[in-house]
Amino acid sequence: MSLKRQAVKNVGATWLGLLVHAVVGFFLSPFILHRLGDEAFSLWVLIFAVTGYYGLLDLGIRSSIVSCTAKFVATRDEDQLSRFLSTSLGFYGVVALAVLFVTGIGFFHLQTLFKIPPARLASARLLFLMTGVGVALTFPLNAFAGVLEGLQKFSWLQLGNIGVTLLRAVLIVVALTKGGGLLAIGAIAVAMNLLSYLMFTWMALHLLPIRLRLERIERKAFRKMVSYGVFAFAILVAEKLRFQSDAMVIGAFLPATAITFFFIGSRLVDYSSYAVRSMSQIFTPMSSQFHAVGDLVRLQRTFTAGNQACALIVFPLCVTLVILGKSIIEAWVGARYMASYSVLLLLILPRSIYLAQSTSNRILLGMGRHRMLAFVLLLEGGINLVLSLLLVRRFGIVGVALGTAIPLACTSLFFLPRHACRVLDMPLGTFLNRAYSLPLLLCVPLAGVLLFAKHAFPVHSYLGLLPQIACGGAIYYAGLGCALLNGGIGQARRRLQSI
Repeated sequence: MSLKRQAVKNVGATWLGLLVHAVVGFFLSPFILHRLGDEAFSLWVLIFAVTGYYGLLDLGIRSSIVSCTAKFVATRDEDQLSRFLSTSLGFYGVVALAVLFVTGIGFFHLQTLFKIPPARLASARLLFLMTGVGVALTFPLNAFAGVLEGLQKFSWLQLGNIGVTLLRAVLIVVALTKGGGLLAIGAIAVAMNLLSYLMFTWMALHLLPIRLRLERIERKAFRKMVSYGVFAFAILVAEKLRFQSDAMVIGAFLPATAITFFFIGSRLVDYSSYAVRSMSQIFTPMSSQFHAVGDLVRLQRTFTAGNQACALIVFPLCVTLVILGKSIIEAWVGARYMASYSVLLLLILPRSIYLAQSTSNRILLGMGRHRMLAFVLLLEGGINLVLSLLLVRRFGIVGVALGTAIPLACTSLFFLPRHACRVLDMPLGTFLNRAYSLPLLLCVPLAGVLLFAKHAFPVHSYLGLLPQIACGGAIYYAGLGCALLNGGIGQARRRLQSI
């Protein structure tokens, strides 16, 4: 299959997976919230945020698996691939034992770290134990998900995820309807996550039947994986600090119910990022291949066309959430959560600027040129945490949002575009013009339509929101269609077709 067809297939499957995940999550979250209540729902968010930090024990090995799989499959070096995968499985087995050990300690000290109501402590402990064991079991299987990504089988990954997402949603609805609570839906979430990784393992072994043996575990292979993965690990640490530390900061300094209000605003921002992140991940193995053969021209084409595609997705979502955010929150979870809009507003602008450059990050990872990126993102994550800790007592959840937004805006505006252009030998002005002029221009009429609709026809339900969003979308895509017909992004299309 040509790279063009494979890219189209991967993006199509990724967007289908995104659509299912976003729709299910959008409607399932308020159902869970109203069934559990603010307190139990906040514990749900907190426990999964805490156990999410176990991902740091990966040390960036998953990223090296993706890169090595793409490289060794391209060069037909099955022996090296077998050694690298055997070594990664041995490493993940040790990590799984470490996760179990840390979970056992955390089980007894959870109440000393967070303000958990005494009546909820037993449930919080059991949920923490359950999720910790689930993460430990999925760690070794994570290697095979990396293999599928390295093989660019994103369609396989997404179709598997779609099935699991739908099954999980059905089981959670049934469990809550029949009187189940926090532990019931926790068990379902853990079981479904494990099921998805078992499917990925079967798929990877079916596509790439390699010999995985204990004697093939090598220090040399591990050192190579760590040398690549150490900076990917730094990026992973930074991602946790930048986007997943907020719930823990709030849980440590504010009443547990405050997590719910922050979650609602930040979750809408996350939904806007799914399409971009899912699409941009295809560029890591693709960039590894181009870099391995020294094809700078294709790397530059991917750089501009990929970032333009990201901007075409995230900019209109940003405009929509800024203008209609209050109405969306009211229709989604109810008017009593309107305080979440301030969190949404503070996070959406810098996050959108960063997401519009998602392809840059993926290309730097694929080229193995992510050392400086890792350093800056780690610095940003540290500043984020410090600012959040300083501001949370005085400004509450708004202070936590500010702690995230300020350093993120600095990274997105002043570092990332200049650094990526320098690595790919492209003038900054040329990149900004090719990637972002059209998406920004198309958002002007969209903003005008939405502002008019908001003030002329105030709405408080999905029934009222849908026509407004539909009208705005029609204006935006009509402008995009005209640009395509007039050749406004004709060059970008030709660049994508030549990849």
